[in-house]
Amino acid sequence: MRRFPFSFLACAGLCFLTACVQAEEVAESSFTPLHDGHTFEGWEHGGNWEIEDGAFHRKSRGGSLTYVVSTVPDDFELRFEWKVSQGCNSGVYYRPGQVEYQVLDNVGSPYGENARQAAASLFFCMAPGKDATRPVGEWNTARILCQGTVIEHWLNGERVLSFDYADPKWKWYVELLGIRGGDLTGRGGRLWLQDHGQDVWFRRLRWRKMETGERLEPDPQFEPLPVTGAALEKEEARVRTMLEARKEKVKQGKP
Repeated sequence: MRRFPFSFLACAGLCFLTACVQAEEVAESSFTPLHDGHTFEGWEHGGNWEIEDGAFHRKSRGGSLTYVVSTVPDDFELRFEWKVSQGCNSGVYYRPGQVEYQVLDNVGSPYGENARQAAASLFFCMAPGKDATRPVGEWNTARILCQGTVIEHWLNGERVLSFDYADPKWKWYVELLGIRGGDLTGRGGRLWLQDHGQDVWFRRLRWRKMETGERLEPDPQFEPLPVTGAALEKEEARVRTMLEARKEKVKQGKP
């Protein structure tokens, strides 16, 4: 076996770490900030949001906060940080058709009992593979990556959701979202932050358009958390209600 002097290995290790740091710096520098931390420039809301310590803060009822400068790129990465109040339910909508990165107090909100509605889930579609949330009042880091039919959700440095919605393996989950009126094939929508009735904070929102040469591969080992027991029964009851409402619309000739 060929032996290398310690000084060579140390130098190689240092170069590797430097390359990693530089790669991270390059990646971060390629992002476009969506919020300056001081104003609502580029955003629209109903007067119920404020800026607090450089973050958007939903302070009262009045509607969501929408980015209006441009639509979300088809293939993109979005990075942001979020913090919830006790029992909070919110989300980041990044594609039209009910495509939402769920933001939630998993412990204090009743939505938390269903993994398909928990923090970092693709709401009412795909559960994360684990709960990586931090306690209420602490900041969480998040990433959303989309390329073609592949979607990834990250939470606090961990890839917790990764799948290709065109893969037949996930057909049932895609159809579940469809029952709610969701459509994963939608493109060209606005980015908006949900007001669902509780205080929530967002900061450091930025995105980048993914380059042509990049390739986002779904994690073949990804498995969503299961939904069982009372949570599953409630979900099934909700689905039945949605399907009945859809049938009634058809009878009445409504779209």
